[in-house]
Amino acid sequence: MILVCRFFLLLPIPPKTFAESLRNIPRMNYQIKEEDGFKYIETGGEGTPLMLLHGLFGALSNFEDLVNHFSHKHNVVIPLLPIYEMPIFQVSVGGLVDFVANFVEYKGYDKVHVLGNSLGGHVGLLYVIAHPERIASVTLTGSSGLYESAFGTAFPKRGDYEYIRAKTAATFYDPATASKELVDEVFGIVNDRGKAIRVVATAKSAVRHNLGDKLHKIKAPTLLIWGMQDIVTPPFVGEKFKELIEDSRLFMLDKCGHAPMMEKPAEFNKLLEDFLDEVEGKK
Repeated sequence: MILVCRFFLLLPIPPKTFAESLRNIPRMNYQIKEEDGFKYIETGGEGTPLMLLHGLFGALSNFEDLVNHFSHKHNVVIPLLPIYEMPIFQVSVGGLVDFVANFVEYKGYDKVHVLGNSLGGHVGLLYVIAHPERIASVTLTGSSGLYESAFGTAFPKRGDYEYIRAKTAATFYDPATASKELVDEVFGIVNDRGKAIRVVATAKSAVRHNLGDKLHKIKAPTLLIWGMQDIVTPPFVGEKFKELIEDSRLFMLDKCGHAPMMEKPAEFNKLLEDFLDEVEGKK
């Protein structure tokens, strides 16, 4: 059966699952905390928490440089979104937003800097709109919510390895980034019935939650960092976000695809650091 799904591949896919990435990155010495149904890492740095929200296939490896750069001056926290653990009837963007809201409440954070990539940006935006009193700032990079394009209109057939390889490679500016190990991980998810159903359900839910008529509600200072060669959420998407979010600024990075924090970490971190310093009155 062909399943309609406007986007499936929303993020450069890491070669490990989120939890495996945490355990296998030498420079990252943070343990996964498990408390009251939440799994997360927290660096414990000073200042307003910087909460990172990953996409459908997100993992710590996507944020490694960012975490290493900011952990000395911010409490960097990454909640593991339960995309593959939620009961199927609860799988939706709304369910993930509720999870984030409950997590922030559980941790007792007064305010947070929200940063989201791809689907994580979409979830973050809905959280920001629902809980403006909790938001210190917003950073989006390759965020969904207005337009997405990846697998087109049909879910790929199981066993179609070359299709998965091509789509994974196209997510990056440099297709060589899509190693065989990385493609194998995506292929495994596509061929895992339980995971595939949850990915499709989440993606279809995200398509239904278009934010074009809601972004004017966001009043928090917002940083937009986009790859000029992003083919999943192309540059015009970043421009549209800038048009619709009142207090926003947009930076385009050349020779960069859908994950600027991975492909251009130095430039990304400098832009984010300057932005956060300004928001917190340090500049």
